[in-house]
Amino acid sequence: MPRQEPIAPMIPPESSTAVRSPKTAELVANTLRRMIVDGQLKDGDFLPYEADLMAHFKVSRPSIREAVRVLESDRLVEVRRGSRTGARVCVPGPEVVARPAGLLLALSGTTLTDVMTARIGIEPYAAGLLAKDGTAKTHRELKRLIDGIPTAWETRQLATATTELHRGLVELSGNATLAMIAGMLHEIFERHMTAALKSAQNVVPKAQYTKLMRSYARLYDLVSARKVVETESHWRKHMENSGAALLKGYEKTQVRDIIY
Repeated sequence: MPRQEPIAPMIPPESSTAVRSPKTAELVANTLRRMIVDGQLKDGDFLPYEADLMAHFKVSRPSIREAVRVLESDRLVEVRRGSRTGARVCVPGPEVVARPAGLLLALSGTTLTDVMTARIGIEPYAAGLLAKDGTAKTHRELKRLIDGIPTAWETRQLATATTELHRGLVELSGNATLAMIAGMLHEIFERHMTAALKSAQNVVPKAQYTKLMRSYARLYDLVSARKVVETESHWRKHMENSGAALLKGYEKTQVRDIIY
């Protein structure tokens, strides 16, 4: 049987002086959305059956279905047409905002140089947080990501492994806001890395690879030793050097040239 939670009472309108009274479906959607945000409904849970929602909220079937469509458009539930289990809660990740963010950057004529500048502003600070507040578990996860690089280099999957390391570093920092921003920029960075390596026949010279691995090993050593200032300084220098190499010949390339 699918897991179902008791339903919260309907959230009332925020103000009686509102310009427009919210529709019944909006009130139902708001209530269920709040239950997801508060963790009363978790990823993988199923919403109560339609008849139960109708009885609880004392609303019509069309209102319930419209509320579920609202949640579906928010990417908070997944509805399998024809399924008898109903709508399943699907807690989104950064990918939900990555696509519209990429579109906005493309529409505004943002360059890869601009994106790299933002990443240099984010990642060193996140690395410092990981050194300062990270647990033994998050430090081990950083080591795991670094240890996966040699195999990726041998199989010419370096772009994917490297971008996962950069993204993982920010996520492991424990700052959810920074992790969301890094997730938004992840696809742009990975696509550019893939394009840059492809133009080099997917081959990273041995000397360059060795230098890269030394830098990653130094990062881990500083993080695990909890040397916050040194960690930030090292990763900023790494980002500046690698960014200059990656942007060579792409300085004026725009985001729209990468993702569209």
